[in-house]
Order: sequence, then C-alpha cells, then structure tokens
Amino acid sequence: MERNQASDKWFQDSAARSIHQEQLSRVELFNGRAAMLGIVIGILTEALTGQGIVHQIGLGPLVDGYAACSARFLPFCF
Repeated sequence: MERNQASDKWFQDSAARSIHQEQLSRVELFNGRAAMLGIVIGILTEALTGQGIVHQIGLGPLVDGYAACSARFLPFCF
C-alpha cells in the first residue's frame, strides 16, 4: 500500500513539473514577443519624433546631464 502511494506521488510530481515547464515556456515566449514589439515601437517613435528611446521613457535628463559632465570628474557625474 505504501509503495502505491509513493508511486502516485511520483506521478503527480512529474505531472506538476511538466505543466509548470509548459507554462514557463509559454510565458517566456510571450515576454520575448512583447520585448520585440516594444523595441520596434520605440525605434519607430524615435524615427518620427527624433527623441531617443531613453528620452521617451523619461530618462533623458539623466543622460543629458551625464553627457554634459566634465571629463575629469567622470566617475562622480551621477
């Protein structure tokens, strides 16, 4: 009887791992497609507006301040 329960648990665990792996595969595929779409939209917006992706997401002042920083203080320009 105990051996049968151990066997059942092994099958349940194996099925759960298989389902989890399938779900993980689908989620990773969706995330990759969403990232590719986001990059394409960012590049198209950059072509239309002239603003880079960094400016589009609101980090433009940070990049602009870093570029305007003096070269001798470069490590401390954050």
